[in-house]
Amino acid sequence: MTVKEDLADLLQDAWDRARGDGELSVPFGEPPALELPRKKGHGDLASTLALVLAPLERKPPRKVAEILLAHLADRGRILDRAEVAGPGFLNFFIQSDYWREALRDLLRQGEAYGAGRIGEGKRVLLEFVSANPTGPLHVGHARGAALGDALANLLAAAGYAVDREYYINDAGKQVETLARSVYARYRELMGDTVPFPEEGYRGEYIQTIAREILEREGPRYREVAEETWYPSFLEQSLTTILGWIRSDLEAFAVRFDRWVSERSLFRDGKVAATLSDLKARGQTYLRDGAIHFASTAFGDDKDRVVVKENGEHTYFASDIAYHREKFARGYDLMVDLWGADHGGYLTRVQAAMQALDCSVDRLRIVILQMVTVLREGKPAAMSKREGEYILLREVLEEVGKDAARFMFLTRRADSHLEFDLEVAKRQSSENPVYYVQYAHARICSLFHQAAERGIALLSVEAISLDRLTEPEEIALLKHLAFFPPLVEESARALEPHRLTGYLLDLAAAFHGCYFQHRVITDDRDLTLARLALAQGVGIVLRKALGILGVSAPERM
Repeated sequence: MTVKEDLADLLQDAWDRARGDGELSVPFGEPPALELPRKKGHGDLASTLALVLAPLERKPPRKVAEILLAHLADRGRILDRAEVAGPGFLNFFIQSDYWREALRDLLRQGEAYGAGRIGEGKRVLLEFVSANPTGPLHVGHARGAALGDALANLLAAAGYAVDREYYINDAGKQVETLARSVYARYRELMGDTVPFPEEGYRGEYIQTIAREILEREGPRYREVAEETWYPSFLEQSLTTILGWIRSDLEAFAVRFDRWVSERSLFRDGKVAATLSDLKARGQTYLRDGAIHFASTAFGDDKDRVVVKENGEHTYFASDIAYHREKFARGYDLMVDLWGADHGGYLTRVQAAMQALDCSVDRLRIVILQMVTVLREGKPAAMSKREGEYILLREVLEEVGKDAARFMFLTRRADSHLEFDLEVAKRQSSENPVYYVQYAHARICSLFHQAAERGIALLSVEAISLDRLTEPEEIALLKHLAFFPPLVEESARALEPHRLTGYLLDLAAAFHGCYFQHRVITDDRDLTLARLALAQGVGIVLRKALGILGVSAPERM
């Protein structure tokens, strides 16, 4: 049980007692979440239950709060005291012994501490990155990669069975343009003057691919029909770029369980079958030579084309088939991470799933906002290699995996992110990941010192945790106890960024306690108690950093 679960049980019991005495009448439902008070002095946790109940009970919120307070039957187990505040908040002050026993429970669990139960083994499919294979990954993709991988770890920590998937958009106009762009550069390398595609890809990487093909194949495609060179240039270009993408993701410690090709949906007849099904349901119609999906019937602002006048399928057509296929795999929850430019796509995909009788409450879509890369607070120069954007591999070369991942996870997905390269490289408290990792390294150093002095650590049950009495120590104990509910709440909200804020607060609390109170002292029992506290902090730092995909070094 967590502190929030224990308090929720007390509130439910108080509610039931008040109903039994006839002072409240509404049957017990799901109580509002217990929150950390915004101001010090307002307790350790607060509840808005009375404010929620008041209109249903037709009583003033403070009166309802007072009734609940009068029926709290804690019997000295958890609470030091409770009080009614403001318009009807219930503020709870937890006993110090409760926090100490929470540490003992943490140490009993060890590295398993913080493992959640809300997932109950339910299957989740998480699709993220899915960058078009028309160029290398840039910082925008990197943010999605860091978020997706951390979210997969977080959901797994909360008890879900997670599969990670990358959807390869390897069909349609964009990859056709890629092949034509590479072919034009191939001809130019041989001294030919050829027209470059009007909307072609102009990055230096196109020249790189063309040069590699020329080195492998020679001039054999110089004067041949398009049907001869096009398939080869398409495959070789896609293979090269996907190789870069896989390599960059591996360097970023991001893995996938499955890679799904858009072309396979056409090859296996899934796009045709999906459109046929929509037609049979009366959800498509022909207008101006194009086939439209009647998405306005499901809340979209206009109907969407799925097959153009020339018979070419839109990307939306294959997206419908892809999502339908995901639903058919029987996942309890499907999560898509999309870039900000796909925000308007959400409604039409949900509309298509409704038209196909797929339960849209099983599909959640997270929209990621843009990233601005800074250097000393000013916009960084664009990539020397590509000119238009900064590549993931360049960020990794400059600041490393840990700093990059942590910095990408410091803000909500739907918030614009500013990534300062110079800050990410500093070995100081200005660099958030360094600040957190240094707390872990400092803890490891403490245990090395203890071993050198011959201090033998006791079993969890034998340590006198009642020696932890300083305010800074109690504050650390509280931070540790709040970690398990944080994991579950973050998983429910699909928000791994909450862990970076938690880690910064925990590291600050530890560093502050470390500077104010010696850990290794002449008092054996006090030393062992403080080492136990440091051990608990180390466990939680490792666990939370592991979820984020960031290392916990022993030395720095």
